Amino acid sequence: MTAEIESDFQKRPRVSVVVPLLNEQDSLRELAGAVKSALEPRFTYELIFVDDGSTDRSWNVIEQIKAEGFPVRAMRFRRNYGKSMALAKGFEMAGGDFVATMDADLQDDPAEFPAMIDMIETDNLDLVSGWKKIRHDPMSKTIPSRFFNWVTSRATGIGLHDFNCGLKVYRREVVQNIELYGEMHRYIPALAKWEGFEAIGEKVVTHHPRKFGKTKFGLSRFINGFLDLLTLLFINVYFQRPMHFFGSLGVGFVSAGSIITIYLVYMRIFYDQYLSNRPLLLFGALFILLGLQFFSVGFLGEMLIKSRKRKRAANIRTTI
Repeated sequence: MTAEIESDFQKRPRVSVVVPLLNEQDSLRELAGAVKSALEPRFTYELIFVDDGSTDRSWNVIEQIKAEGFPVRAMRFRRNYGKSMALAKGFEMAGGDFVATMDADLQDDPAEFPAMIDMIETDNLDLVSGWKKIRHDPMSKTIPSRFFNWVTSRATGIGLHDFNCGLKVYRREVVQNIELYGEMHRYIPALAKWEGFEAIGEKVVTHHPRKFGKTKFGLSRFINGFLDLLTLLFINVYFQRPMHFFGSLGVGFVSAGSIITIYLVYMRIFYDQYLSNRPLLLFGALFILLGLQFFSVGFLGEMLIKSRKRKRAANIRTTI
């Protein structure tokens, strides 16, 4: 190891704590103190704030926390892009051997991080996800969340109780090999598993009542979560081979249309039946056209795969 590489390795924090936030000015200072108390006795760390377009004084508070000597790095978006984009940019900034995530509303407890890191090292895991077994949220949030987690667990084959818990710890290479967009932050364990990081653990964690502000949860996020789950499952199976999906549908429709057409031609030749008043003829033609369209979509999908699109970029306002 050269002196330059060795120096860079020694400067690297052991733990990177990524905190996406939106309008959480009242909680950030207390959060920074809690992270310091939890990690500083054992680990070198960095605290990475990603301000997802806050309209309150969150950024000013972050600057003050950094000025007070906390090991803070931060990024500020010009507008709100969503939690997935905020986490993705935080992961890009993270330099620690372990990357921990938590929400900024003080409901997650960073005191859980050391035990979660120990689980990763002791059990040779790729990531550990928190489980808010006892939650301090209204039923309008907990009941949909339990249903969502039940469906997601069975759809992905990952036996977690709480996919949406913001309190997680990863090995650095995990977050370097997953791509987040939309609302996909809910499914990071599934994304990790499909990238080959299958050693996934779970730990019951303390959940606190919200002290400041109000929840960002709503019906639209619940619905969008399920739509993203369908997208995720489809992409996992067919992303590299869209023709297998659309082509199969195309074969089915063209075959059905062809069978109908052959039957009608047979009836016309041997039984002298007229086809102009047979609705079945329209169905046969429609099925063939649909089949050809599905083939076309499959070909377009294959062409898009060959020319992989660029990752969407956030409009970053400030970085410190």
